Amino acid sequence: MTTSPEHLAWPVERLDEAIEQLARRCGWAQRSSASTSPGASEGQAGGASRGQDAEAPSTDLDAALDASLDALVTAEADRLGLEIETVEAPHNEAASLVRGCGPAVLRLAAPAAEAASRGASAARLLVIIGRARGRIRLLGPDLNVYRHTEREVAGWLCHALEAPLVPAVEGLLERLQISPKRVAKTRRSLLEQRLRHARVGPCWLLRLPPSSSFWRQLKDDGLVRQLAAFLGLYAVSYGLLLASWWVLGRGALSGHLSRDWLLAWALLLLTSVVPQQGALWAQAKMMVVAGTHLKRRLMHGALQLEPDEIRHQGAGQLLGRVIESEALQTHALLGGFLAALGVIEVVMSGWVLSQGALGGWHLLLLLGWLIVVTILGGRYLLRRQEWTEDRLTMTHELVESLVGHRTRLAQERRQNWHLREDRQLATYLETSRRADRERALLAVTTFAWILVGIVALLPAFVAGDAGVTELALSVGGVLLGFRAFSKLTRGYHHLAGAWISWQQAGPIFRASSRGHAAGHAGLAQAGLVQGGGLQLPRPPETGDRGAKILEAQDLVYRYRDRARPVLDGCSLQLFAGDRVLLEGPSGGGKSTLAGLLTRLRSPSSGLLLLGGLDPHTVPANVWRRRVVAAPQFHENHVFTETFAFNLLMGRGWPPRRKDMAEAREVCQELGLGSLLERMPAGLLQVVGETGWQLSHGERSRLFMARALLQGADIVILDESFAALDPENFQRALACALKRAPTLIVIAHP
Repeated sequence: MTTSPEHLAWPVERLDEAIEQLARRCGWAQRSSASTSPGASEGQAGGASRGQDAEAPSTDLDAALDASLDALVTAEADRLGLEIETVEAPHNEAASLVRGCGPAVLRLAAPAAEAASRGASAARLLVIIGRARGRIRLLGPDLNVYRHTEREVAGWLCHALEAPLVPAVEGLLERLQISPKRVAKTRRSLLEQRLRHARVGPCWLLRLPPSSSFWRQLKDDGLVRQLAAFLGLYAVSYGLLLASWWVLGRGALSGHLSRDWLLAWALLLLTSVVPQQGALWAQAKMMVVAGTHLKRRLMHGALQLEPDEIRHQGAGQLLGRVIESEALQTHALLGGFLAALGVIEVVMSGWVLSQGALGGWHLLLLLGWLIVVTILGGRYLLRRQEWTEDRLTMTHELVESLVGHRTRLAQERRQNWHLREDRQLATYLETSRRADRERALLAVTTFAWILVGIVALLPAFVAGDAGVTELALSVGGVLLGFRAFSKLTRGYHHLAGAWISWQQAGPIFRASSRGHAAGHAGLAQAGLVQGGGLQLPRPPETGDRGAKILEAQDLVYRYRDRARPVLDGCSLQLFAGDRVLLEGPSGGGKSTLAGLLTRLRSPSSGLLLLGGLDPHTVPANVWRRRVVAAPQFHENHVFTETFAFNLLMGRGWPPRRKDMAEAREVCQELGLGSLLERMPAGLLQVVGETGWQLSHGERSRLFMARALLQGADIVILDESFAALDPENFQRALACALKRAPTLIVIAHP
């Protein structure tokens, strides 16, 4: 059905209904609470637009509208327990954006005059369910589904950008007198050239959060359909292969292997190539889908780990865990496919052998050989586990030795430098030999099946009791059994690696499912949680004390391996505009308190309130956007990326021009202006281990800037001034006092 964009566009007043209906279409609405009323959404939209328009100049009108809509979409997605990602695309890639964005909500750009007069309420939204049969499925305001081409939808997105330029372009085309066949192409090229810097969108992609059911995520991404296609194509390929072996065996054993038999055999083999390649394509696609979700879940799980869960591990152990996590995807997916196919082929081989010359006896021989291969596979698993443990131990020791190599050079005798490494290498070498022997034995057993299977056929072949067809089936069954055992042995190898990798990555995978409070829908309606953030009282413009924004009463915290608490009965009240200096001896719990206030740690007991709400009411991501800390130097990191990336990690990416300008301004206030002048690319200079090297003080100020640029209500600076000289200390302190609405500084006495 062909419809106009006006008929398909949703008004912003119905944004909450649009997202909820989209979630229902995708089967995600089981987590939703009572829908907010249209009046509430309209009030939120109006308030957001007025707040943005009052401060934004006319040239930034689109950015203000996008910020308002982004806040509304984020709030509704949080209410439904969904995750959103905001993306944009260049004008010439609008079709690509439409092709791969479902389920999503897109903003249709309104004419400039209408946007200026109506604000955020002038925005119109397209709700895309997904793509099917080469067409985009859109959900209309009447709750019907409409199908349009990618070019049509992309044209709607670009219409407001192109409309002001169309008269000039048409006039140019008339003067150039271009042939009618080239008019459309030339018009498109001219518009793309004029709009090469323009962007369409934003587009808000909706998906299940990584903490949701892993199987549900795979199912929503089409893994079941791909698996069905794989099994169907593989069955066809396998059937053609069996038919080819039957034709060849019958012709060879009957002594009449004529040209026609060979031609039939060749045709069957060639025909089997097509479904076989299709099955490989489906398998590769499944591996990409499953691997993407697995890495996403592992990344999310790593972020959910409590600091106490990894504080006892060294850099080498963490590196080994990362290596094994990377191997999990390859081993699990390949091993699963090979083992599954091996089992299927064993079943098919058993059926073929049961129809052959020896019947059930040959089938029993196959089952016995399968038991032998499985036992050898289990032994190989044990040896592989020993080998992996030795390898991870060596990795840990190597990294720790590299970190402390200067201390070893100074304190350890030269003749003892490599004694420990030599012992570890000897142990590792012996473990490797045992694992290699088990794997070689497994491979030899696989090849030995052909000899055993053919030898078992010799009595029937010599006696001539069996017919030609039965002998052909038996030979084909033996060959198919060898093919099945080959897949099984390779599958055992990968599954052993997957099991060992899972022991390292399993805790990270399970940590991803830890639920955090998603907030209360009634609070969102009341305006306490809006735009994905908690609306806390801002500091007063005068020097008077503002409202209470954070309160802690009788906080107690103890580490898991310690009986004595590091914090006991700690109480704190923080008001808007406060400047707090927290001093104490090393090990007194200052950094632990900062972790509690930022919700990186959970108190053993006590009460913690932010804006009068406890941690079970305020979502963790909202809390951490409002209370931000710059941890101590050894707990913070400079990533191998641009200086701007390291500064703006807590804001949207890619950054807007306003973000870059503010980052540059903060750097100047912190005394990093000379650093930016020395770096050839300025804010775009790559820093980190393989890039521009930063001094201790420059890193400390980078961490401070990262915290201050997040726009939080409360900023905690933990030992951030310790590495600064007096001049830079004064500049950095003045910047923190100026930019932090409420500030806590942790320092030694």
